[in-house]
Amino acid sequence: MTVHDRVKTPAEMLSLDGRVAFVTGAGSGIGRAGAVAMAQCGAHVVVTDRDEALARDTAAAITSSGGSASAQGLDVTDDAALEAAIGQAADRHGRLDILHSHAGIQIEGKLEQVAPGEMDASWNLNVRAHFVAARAAIDPMRQQGGGSIIITASNSGVQYDREMIAYATTKHAAVAMTRQMAADYARDNIRFNTLCPGFIDTPFNAGFEVQMGGRTELERYIAETIPMGRWGTTAEIADAIVFLASDMSTFMTGHALVVDGGECI
Repeated sequence: MTVHDRVKTPAEMLSLDGRVAFVTGAGSGIGRAGAVAMAQCGAHVVVTDRDEALARDTAAAITSSGGSASAQGLDVTDDAALEAAIGQAADRHGRLDILHSHAGIQIEGKLEQVAPGEMDASWNLNVRAHFVAARAAIDPMRQQGGGSIIITASNSGVQYDREMIAYATTKHAAVAMTRQMAADYARDNIRFNTLCPGFIDTPFNAGFEVQMGGRTELERYIAETIPMGRWGTTAEIADAIVFLASDMSTFMTGHALVVDGGECI
């Protein structure tokens, strides 16, 4: 019998006790909710965000509830800083079990409305930063026998949004890149999956709000177009993050986990 054959209880499978998670864009919204949820399951969470004050606030929320966390400011478009932060976290804690590369950007507009510089910004955050982060996590994960890398894409990575060329293009690229990495590192027991949320009520939806003509029109779209007829919550996406990070998903790699109330059906 191998370790994967032994029947575990649901509590054992969801436990992240003794594990170390590194999260980018964890100062607010989905990133914060996922960091808090992983800490509640026992992980030490290295909370990072471009806004260091927000990172510290997330870490304080974790520690005040009895969890374990540290915080630092981090611009994920700075390759050297991102690589160093992940390497230092692995060295400091002696391991790196989970990478949730979450930070991203949403720029609205169709082809003639998006400047080349805006497409570059989308690519740098929504694809390149994930590439750099995952690359930095490979060595410590391989040395310890495996790990889980979660890359935030979007349900825009499995469907096409009107007048969102930069966002949809880069999110499709993130899904494809993650599948390629999953194939390349499956034998190292390093799992790669993309998290593909739909409409979650956070400030990140500003681009869609502009593109749809204001908050009222966005609310109407959600009520009429999404089969479940509502926004998702950050807590619902945090549940998906814990699932991908934990032993609940040990035979799952190269998957785009869509959590969008049925919008992409």
